Amino acid sequence: MIKQTLISLLLIFVIFLIPFHSNGSKPVKISVSELRDKIAAEWIGQLIGNMYGLPHENKYIAEPGPEKWPYGYSKSLDKLKKYEGAFSDDDTDVEYMYLLQLEKFGSEPSYTQLREAWMYHIRDRVWLANRAALGLMHFGYTPPFTGSKELNPHWYQIDPQLINEIWAVTAPGMVNYAAAKSDWVARITSDEWGVEPTIFYGAMYSAAYFEKDINKLIEIGIKALPADGRFTATAREMIALHAKYPADWKAARQEMAQKYYVNEPLMTKTIWNANLNGACAILAMLYGDNNFQRTLDLSCAMGFDADNQAATVAGLMGVINGMKGLPENLCLPIAGWKKPFNDKYINITRYDLPDANISDIIDRTLKATIALVISKGGKLSGKPGSEVLTINADATFNPPLEFCLGPLPQMEIGKPVDFNFYTEANKVYNWILVSGTLPAGLTFTNGKLSGVPVIPGYSKLTLQLDNGKEKITKDFNLLVRGKNIASTADTILANVRELNEKVLDSCWYTFGKPMYAKTVDVINDGITTGAGSVFYSLAAKTKIPKVDYYGYGWKTPQKISMLALHTGCLEEFGGWFTSLNVQYLDKAGKWTPVEKTSITPPLPETDIVFFQPHFVEYVISFDPVETKAIRIIGDAKIEGHWNKYTKQVSGFTSVTELSVYH
Repeated sequence: MIKQTLISLLLIFVIFLIPFHSNGSKPVKISVSELRDKIAAEWIGQLIGNMYGLPHENKYIAEPGPEKWPYGYSKSLDKLKKYEGAFSDDDTDVEYMYLLQLEKFGSEPSYTQLREAWMYHIRDRVWLANRAALGLMHFGYTPPFTGSKELNPHWYQIDPQLINEIWAVTAPGMVNYAAAKSDWVARITSDEWGVEPTIFYGAMYSAAYFEKDINKLIEIGIKALPADGRFTATAREMIALHAKYPADWKAARQEMAQKYYVNEPLMTKTIWNANLNGACAILAMLYGDNNFQRTLDLSCAMGFDADNQAATVAGLMGVINGMKGLPENLCLPIAGWKKPFNDKYINITRYDLPDANISDIIDRTLKATIALVISKGGKLSGKPGSEVLTINADATFNPPLEFCLGPLPQMEIGKPVDFNFYTEANKVYNWILVSGTLPAGLTFTNGKLSGVPVIPGYSKLTLQLDNGKEKITKDFNLLVRGKNIASTADTILANVRELNEKVLDSCWYTFGKPMYAKTVDVINDGITTGAGSVFYSLAAKTKIPKVDYYGYGWKTPQKISMLALHTGCLEEFGGWFTSLNVQYLDKAGKWTPVEKTSITPPLPETDIVFFQPHFVEYVISFDPVETKAIRIIGDAKIEGHWNKYTKQVSGFTSVTELSVYH
């Protein structure tokens, strides 16, 4: 499983982008005044699209929105008046947070630095892949593992395409660079085709500084994608649908929705699917025909997670046409305002993100853009007031050197090990075992751990990573376990043995239905991810506090000193233990606590949903016991939820595997 995870992460550093400019092309130039104007229109365009689209979010599913245009700001007007300016939402606040990191760390902050920003500033109001990534960060993992397919069950959702435009905005005309960087940052939350629309937008945003034709920009975006990518094919299909129904956007939308929503495989069928919503945006751009108002209304009317594509597409059109292309009534929706959105950006969503003047955000983005361009071989020339920025269009993105932390190898005595630290892309780096002793039976060669372990226990190592310019070191503590005897149990113990599917169906759940196992029997099958891997102890609806337990019984006594709980996917309304203990059946037939329990890593310090990680393992060690039965037991969280049906659901826990070791 781990090997598959690592192989899937190879895409992080593979440069599969087809250049917008051929290698050795002439630099491109833009006046600083025009550059600022386009950056201003991008920020303000995104704000327009976000607040314009919010009343339509998740509103049109079976059918598109009505063609009663213009929709106007509708319900958002009240909040605009309340805050006397623009207000933050997840379409702009993470990008504002990222701007702060560019100012703090320079043009290319590391995964580690961005992770710290997430954990500090983002404490609520995140969903789907973003929430899953945040929980994994608090668990101790770093990107790209926080977005990997095997750890983040929302890897295919819309999240990255709505929070990463800034990486391309700050890379004007550097299409290869913008697409690769957008890909890299998108993997904080997502994986595989879930990141492809982000790459697509990254290339388009960067190219839009010098290209106005929306059809050509879409082609540039497609060329930045992997040739065999899912979104590549989807984008081509949207172009074909537009050609098939040149005057009927509803017919095109119907065919698109039938294929990518109605007939979408159940594991990835959601209204927030990245591919689905990316397709909506392409149709809006094609039928909008470079008219800002029409494109904006179409972005909303296409439906599904409408505000996100409305914000992204409106920001792109801002780059294309500058401030003159933004309708004045959308920039100044409140009587008496003299500047777009009263020149105010009020933070209502993120911890310790300061309110700001929009003009200040624009100037700071301009400064970050010029700094990046110069760092990549560009230059600034001309007299004050008439400066020109010369851009190296062939600039490339090389990720910062760092150790990325995810699951360590799950090693058992007698079982072969084939594990690569980080990813196999690191074959271009030099790895050195600086100190420590490898587990007996294993070898370490250029980042790869292999062999057959023969002795259980922990081994502390210090590894060095070298890219020819920099050297960094990191400590690791590897565990070799004894034999897992869970599969030899004669009985599986659990207080809830079957999932109550009717209760689940009444809830606001966010995963594909095939994810859920029907019975507890899956907890010792050795499978920790994928269809049918996750058991929910979801029973009747009740608000009474609930205790869950899972364990095993044998006909003959077993000597046990370690358990490993592998959690499954979690819902907004619960799924995790708030306490965890181990009990064994003593000779008198009484459940007795084990002694000197240690949980590695510890359970989250808080039971708040945003700190809970999906698909992780807690290793529970204790003084050895000899027993015919053992179990974990603890309190199941009862989490409040806005959905009136989900509010009535009892606490439950989510488990994929419970391993038992001598």
